[in-house]
Amino acid sequence: MTLTLPQSPATTMEANIKIFSGNANRPLAEEICRMIELPLGDATVTTFPDGESFVKINENVRGKDVFIIQPTCPPSNHHLVELLIMVDAARRASAQRITAVMPFYGYARQDRKDQPRVPITAKLVANLLVAAGVNRVLTMDLHSQQIQGFFDIPVDHLYASPVFFEYFAKNVKSDRLVVVSPDVGGMKMAAAYADVLGAGLGLVAKKRTTATTVEAISVVGDVKGADVLLVDDMTETAGTLTAAAKMLREHGAVSVRAAVSHCILSEMAYPRLKAGLIDELITTNSVPLDARGLPITRLSIAGLLGEAILRIHSNRSVTGLFKIKGF
Repeated sequence: MTLTLPQSPATTMEANIKIFSGNANRPLAEEICRMIELPLGDATVTTFPDGESFVKINENVRGKDVFIIQPTCPPSNHHLVELLIMVDAARRASAQRITAVMPFYGYARQDRKDQPRVPITAKLVANLLVAAGVNRVLTMDLHSQQIQGFFDIPVDHLYASPVFFEYFAKNVKSDRLVVVSPDVGGMKMAAAYADVLGAGLGLVAKKRTTATTVEAISVVGDVKGADVLLVDDMTETAGTLTAAAKMLREHGAVSVRAAVSHCILSEMAYPRLKAGLIDELITTNSVPLDARGLPITRLSIAGLLGEAILRIHSNRSVTGLFKIKGF
C-alpha cells in the first residue's frame, strides 16, 4: 500500500495558487513572486505579425486560484486586450477563480459623462473584465473611488500611502511641512496625508486650457518658507504638477516635492520636469518608468500587492494593509 504524506502549508498553497503576468510590468510580477516565495506561472504572451495578441498558459490551472498581474498602462489598449485574453484563456482552462491584479487601472479618468456624447470608459473596462471572466479585481489608488461601484464583483482597493509614509518617516525632515493638492479633486487625499504627517494643508486652483496644458490660478493656504509636498494619484504630462510647483515657489515655498502613485510619463513630461521646479518626484513601480536622470525615487509596492494576494487566496481581510509604519 502506498502512503500519501500530508503536504506542508507552503506546498499546499503553491499547488492551489497560480500567478501569471502579461507584458505590461513583468518585473513587478517577478518581484511580487520573490516576496511571497511563490513561482511566477509559465505562460506565453506574445503577438502575431499583424499585432494581434496570442496567449497560451503552459501549465495546469484547473481548479486553481489564478492571479493575473497586468496594469493597463501605455500602450493601454494593447495591455488591456492582453489582460482580457489571458483571463479568457484561464477561464477556458477551468480556473476556479480569476483575480485581475491591476496596480494601475487605465481609462480611470473617463469615469463620468461630463460632456455631451462622450463615453464612460472606466465603466466599459469594468464590463469587459467581468465579461471576460474576472471574478475579483485587486487594484491600487484609483483615480476616483466611484469606479469600485462600476463592478458587480468584489474589488480590493489598496493605497500606496503606507509605502509613501514609510519613506517620508526616514527621508522627509521638515520643521514646516505643508501638503498641497494640485487640484480640487485631490483635496481628500491631501487632507489624509496632512493629518498623518502632522502638516499644514493647501490647494492650488487650476484651469485646464487643453488636454496637455494646465494653468495654475491661485494658491489657497500659507506656503511661504515651507517645504511643500504635492500629492496626486497620477501624472502623465507633468503639466499639473509643474504648474502648481511654479506658483508655490512664487508664493515663497522653500522646496517642492511630489508624491504620485502612478507615474506614466509621456515625452512632454521630461522637459517640464527637467526645469527643476520639483526637487524630487516620489512614485511607485506600479508601471514601468524611464527616469532619464531626473530626480525620481521609485518605491516598491511588491510587498503590499504580494501580501494582498496571499490574504485574498486564504480569504483573510486586507484591512491590515492600510496600517502605517513609522508614525
